[in-house]
This record gives sequence, C-alpha cells and structure tokens, in this order.
Amino acid sequence: MSDFAIEIKNLVKKFDDFTLGPIDFSIPKGSIVGYIGQNGAGKSTTIKLLLGLLKKDSGEIKILGYDNPNSLELKDKIGVVFDDLLVPEEMTLVDLEKFCSRVYSKWDREFFYQLKKKFKLSEKQAIKSYSRGMRMKLSMAVALSHQAEILILDEATSGLDPIVREEILDFLLDFMQDGNHTILISSHILSDLEKVADYIVFINDGKILFVEPKDELKENYGICTLSNEEVQTIDEKAVIGRRIHSFGQELLVKRNLVPDGIRLQKPSIEDIMIYFVKGDKR
Repeated sequence: MSDFAIEIKNLVKKFDDFTLGPIDFSIPKGSIVGYIGQNGAGKSTTIKLLLGLLKKDSGEIKILGYDNPNSLELKDKIGVVFDDLLVPEEMTLVDLEKFCSRVYSKWDREFFYQLKKKFKLSEKQAIKSYSRGMRMKLSMAVALSHQAEILILDEATSGLDPIVREEILDFLLDFMQDGNHTILISSHILSDLEKVADYIVFINDGKILFVEPKDELKENYGICTLSNEEVQTIDEKAVIGRRIHSFGQELLVKRNLVPDGIRLQKPSIEDIMIYFVKGDKR
C-alpha cells in the first residue's frame, strides 16, 4: 500500500486561455499540505480535477489508491470545504443533516451534533442567514462527520476574521491527531499555513515550482540586503529573486550557495512566494 494519500503524475488540463501542467506532486499520508500560488495559478483547477468536477486531458491521479475520482467509495473518504456553502434557500442545519445521512454511507449523526454544539450553530435558523464564519464551521462539521480520511479545503478561511480562522486551524490540528488523516489546503492566507502546514506546494502559471517541507523551505532560503558592490560577490545561481532599491538590492538566496559572512534573515512563506514570482532575476 502506498505511503501517499494523493499522487499526481503528469497531470494536464487545457483551456482556451490557460494550461495546467504537466504537474507532479504527492502528498504523504498523515500530513497537512499547503497549496499556494497567485489567483489563476491553477490551485482550484487542480482541486476540481482531484474531486472529479473537471475531466483531465492526460496524466494520472490517485487518491487513497483509487484512480477514479468519482468512485462512490472514495467520495465517502473525502471531506471538502469550499469558500462558501451552497444550499437551497430555506434549508436549515436539521434539513442538511438529514440530507447528508442519505448521501454518506458512514454518516455519524451523533458526531455531527457534537460539532454543531462545539461550533454553536443554530438548528432552526436558515443556513443562508448564517454569517460566513458559521457557514464555514458548518461545512467543516459536514466534511468531518462521515469518517473522511482526507480533508480538502479550497480558500475556506478567506474573508474570515482572525478569531474564527484560529478556531478552524485548531480544529484541523485536532483532526490530525489521528495519524491516518491528511489535509490539503489551498489558501491565500499564508500566515495560516505557517502555523499548520507540514509541506508547501507552490504553483505558478500552471506549473509546480517546488514541493518542500515547510521547515526546510524556510531553512533553505534567506533574505539579505546588500550594496550593489556586495551583490557582485554572490553567485547568480544562488539568487532566486531581487528587489532593486536606490541604496542597493534585497535578495532571496539559496543559503548553501552564499559566502560566509553574509547576514541572512529567515523568509516567510509569503516572502518566498513573492520573490519567486515577482523578484527580478537579473
């Protein structure tokens, strides 16, 4: 049996104005993976392909060993939280619970209502009138109440206030206490990923730029501010990107290629993403 919850090989999806791939990456079981990139980079397209909402043009996708994303058995094992919860106008939490009990073969009604109590969600109020934070908590409750092994979140925390985001992140960490669970989070809020992710997958313009353990990522790169003369001492192979100022240059560099004596600061994930995409490579 594979050690990976999700395996993607040579995956390609073409649109009139955009091509995803070919992309390759694997997600180890028992890990939290942050999937980052600019708007339009291909994050949501990848997730839709994983969930069988789009048809791939070529390549391979395996989730928990299944190569058909529309397998009913697999659907039971995946919990999904999108950036909003789309339900009929008058549906209440009680109505949604009854619906889910018919859809999921391993639906756990008792656990769902435990989460409802934990998240302080109203039973009788129409879901459409919930706050965005309440809808996200309800989505999370649904995703976790059918014994899902993989949780996929697509911009689920965007637009939420910091307190609600922190509650959701804490809950994700609780979910991971069982070593059999895996989470893929696509998010623009990179500070959230700093807190919880084990690995970072970075996609830009439909191509994967890197897949690295988060802690190693921050150890492998550094930021330094140098005069134009000092920059001449840096091997060009070490430079990922730069910002040019009137007083010199700020560089994102590979630590192992920089001479001793250069003072380096640890970058944030956001720093790394910006320099890879926007930094001047000259």
